[in-house]
Parts: sequence; structure tokens; C-alpha cells
Amino acid sequence: MTFPNHRPRRLRATPATRRIVRETQVRPEQLILPMFVAEGLREPRPISSMPGVVQHTRDSAKAAVAEAAALGLGGVMLFGVPEHKDAEGSGALDPQGILNLAIADARAEVGDDLLVMSDLCLDEFTDHGHCGVLDAAGRVDNDATLEIYARMGVAQAEAGAHWVGPSGMMDGQVAAVRSALDGAGWSMVAILAYSAKYASAFYGPFREAVDSTLQGDRRTYQQDPANAREALREVALDVAEGADVVMVKPALGYLDLIARIRDAVDLPVAAYNVSGEYAMVEAAAAQGWIDRDRAIDETITSIRRAGADIVLTYWAAELARRA
Repeated sequence: MTFPNHRPRRLRATPATRRIVRETQVRPEQLILPMFVAEGLREPRPISSMPGVVQHTRDSAKAAVAEAAALGLGGVMLFGVPEHKDAEGSGALDPQGILNLAIADARAEVGDDLLVMSDLCLDEFTDHGHCGVLDAAGRVDNDATLEIYARMGVAQAEAGAHWVGPSGMMDGQVAAVRSALDGAGWSMVAILAYSAKYASAFYGPFREAVDSTLQGDRRTYQQDPANAREALREVALDVAEGADVVMVKPALGYLDLIARIRDAVDLPVAAYNVSGEYAMVEAAAAQGWIDRDRAIDETITSIRRAGADIVLTYWAAELARRA
């Protein structure tokens, strides 16, 4: 009988062996915690489709930001949920608007000990729920939206954001925001560009989280899930326009894109483990169909293994606690 000369199993024999040869690590500083801060709440409001995630009050958000810093997370990504919306998304520009107040609260709480990031998009603030303003025909007006994004970027920088995240998939959004920031003296505020953001079914629970009033869909500006080369083009444009970090969203259905983009650019690559991906694991675990902790670990490890340097995930604090 001939025995094998090569025994890869030797490097899987014990937990200590597996740890020392592990190729992919998930560390707290690589994780970003997305957070929703809602106007007018007296106490945090659970999000039914995202068990364990809440719409924060300003006070509970400050406590969560402080905990994120204490846990050694890389940062928080803040989303605002206003009480009142209009066609122009005017609350996004108001210094007293909920998102800008939440940014200021977070920065006052942690200073530079934690990166305070902010979503730069109009969908939470418009009564029609689209990521930009509409023209007379009801279509998203790309260039009119860019003018608002530019002002929004400055407003968020003035509130204290370290990084801003243009997420609306408007053509030229990175250039518009970069120019506005530099012109207003905020050249050190970084841009986390949502460069490859797909029109995905996996955003469903997020719509509840931000009290979305979306009419129609976003397929005319977010990417077609069937396309990969288009994503590489979008990333290249954002890099040329001055992005500091590029991101793929969602993550799990687009691991191939994370890998291709990681190979194509020298910038850090982020990926967003979105609400639907979170909800699927939580729902299956609640039924006893999967091992919850192992499924979470495997999910985030797969995103890191594909090439993401940074992962936005609602499990960030939990993962840090048991790191």
C-alpha cells in the first residue's frame, strides 16, 4: 500500500495549529458599524427585520459610538432618519438636521479615537425616497443632485465627519464632493466611495431601518447585478475623481467583484455586508437551522478573504467583543 507523501491535514490537526496558519484574519479595526439615528425618538426603536439592530436616539447613539471606540472598531457609519422629508431632501443640508447632529455628537464623544463616517445620500431625506432630486418627468436629475451632494459633503465635514460616503451612484459624485470639500478647506476629509453599488434585493430591511418612502426602484442609477466589467469602470472613474477608498455593496453576492477590484486598484477596498445578508443569517439561526456564531464568522471571513480591507457589518461590535 502506498501512503501519501503530502499531508495537508497536519496543519489542521489542532486548534493551535489552525490558528497559526490561518490566512485570513478578522480584526476589530477592520470593521465599521453602520448605525441609524432617528429624530424625535425618546428611546431606541427595534428594527423588526434586523433583530438586534435599532434606530438610535441621539443619546443611545452616543453611547454606542463610545462603545465602538472602546471595542477598537475601525469606525461607525452614520445614517440619519428625519421626522420630515421633502422633494429636495433639505434636511440633509440643515446643520440642525438629524444626521449632522449625530455626526457632531459622535465626534464630540470620541474625537479622533474612532473614525466617524457619514452616509452622503438623499434617499433618507426625500419624500419620494430616491437618492437624488427629480426632474419634471420624475427622473433622477444627476447633475442637479451633484450640486446638493457637494453642499452635503461640506455640511457633514463641518459637523465633524472624518470620512464621507457618497452612496447615490450619481455620475461624477466623487469629483463634485472632492472639489467642494477642498474648496471649503476640508481637504483632509476622506471620501469612501460607494463605487460598485448594485440594485439589489438584499437592501429590503434597510428600507425599514431608514423609514424609506421609495417610489419605484433605483435601477436607472444603481448597477445591474449581472454586470462585472461595468463595476470596474465605475471604480476606475471614482479613483480618477479622487476617491480615497472604494466600496462594493452588497458583499456576499459580489465576492468576485471584491476580488477583481482588489486586484485592479491600489486603494483600500471596502465591502458592505448589507441588511438582507444580516437578516438571512439571523432568521435562519432563530429557527435553529444554522449555528449563528459560526455563520457570522464565516460570512465576514469570506468577505475579507475575497480581498476587502474594510467591512461594514451590523455584527461589528459583537465580533469585536469576542475577538
